[in-house]
Amino acid sequence: MKHVEIESFAKSFTLFFLSIGSLVATLFYLNHQKDLQNLDKVLLAKMHLCSYSLDCKEFKIDFTPKNKEAYYTLFKNRDELWSLYPLKDVPDFSLKLSLSSYNYNQERTALKKASIADLLWTLLVVLLFSISFSFYSLYPLRQALLLTREFVKDILHDFNTPISTMRLNLSLLSKELGENKKLERIERSIENILLLQENLRNYLQYKGQNSEEIALENLIQERVRMLEKSYPKLKYSIEIEASISIHSSYKGLLRIVDNLLSNASKYNKEYGEVKIIYNKKKNILSIADTGLGIKKPKDAFNRFYKEHERGMGIGLHIVKKLSHELGIKVDLESKVDKGTTLFLTFKKSSVTINL
Repeated sequence: MKHVEIESFAKSFTLFFLSIGSLVATLFYLNHQKDLQNLDKVLLAKMHLCSYSLDCKEFKIDFTPKNKEAYYTLFKNRDELWSLYPLKDVPDFSLKLSLSSYNYNQERTALKKASIADLLWTLLVVLLFSISFSFYSLYPLRQALLLTREFVKDILHDFNTPISTMRLNLSLLSKELGENKKLERIERSIENILLLQENLRNYLQYKGQNSEEIALENLIQERVRMLEKSYPKLKYSIEIEASISIHSSYKGLLRIVDNLLSNASKYNKEYGEVKIIYNKKKNILSIADTGLGIKKPKDAFNRFYKEHERGMGIGLHIVKKLSHELGIKVDLESKVDKGTTLFLTFKKSSVTINL
């Protein structure tokens, strides 16, 4: 199952199981309290019968001076339970039938164990029913997601022909007109579309299973060399030790790095700088730019959120999703007109230092 399906299943299962389980537990608790009350009633009834025949081994038989305690009533203290009964022709004494607290607590414990056993069996049935219900409720969501994915795949496939046509004609125009700022803007727009297409394709196909050892410095160097051709006026600096390796999905991490480096370049100032630094002590990769900054950093990861005409507002959302799938914590700090810094925090278990 995909992450969104697992999350949906977990939420529906938890809500259903906890609500039904709480109701069942409450009913069993109330029923157990009634059982305890019935136990007292049964014991008192047995004492009544015993007071007539005195033929009962369960209770201790004794005689006590008459006091203000009522007859035919069950009394309790820490040591015993008892009930008093009048004696014919003996007005100064009362018959006392008692049961030790130890025996009484044993009977209460037996009732408690029986109630707990019944409760556990009932909760097991509720658990199985909750799982079945959750899978049943998940089915329409899975079908909708499947249809959406297939639709997006078809659209991505259909992109290829018009994009190829645009790139071919743009190449011909560049030969005819030479260097032209308008053509450069068109070329960058096509690159954005290609990046978006690649993001969506990898996001749809990503399964989060193929984990491999990735040399972080090599990955960053490779992506920076590609960007330097498109942004020759920007300065890129990399501070990553060659010994650092990350155990993760190569395609997933590649898409995250590509999006962050692309944004740091795209929204930078002329003759600006992009700094890529890895903090070995904290296992944090930071990508900082000296660009335009973001007015609302908290909204930056929302789908389709953007503050500029360029871009589609989906890059950082995909970064957030992929980072979550890969177990990478992503944070953002930004100041308008000063720049933006993205932080990728890796789990200690996923980082290797090759000496």
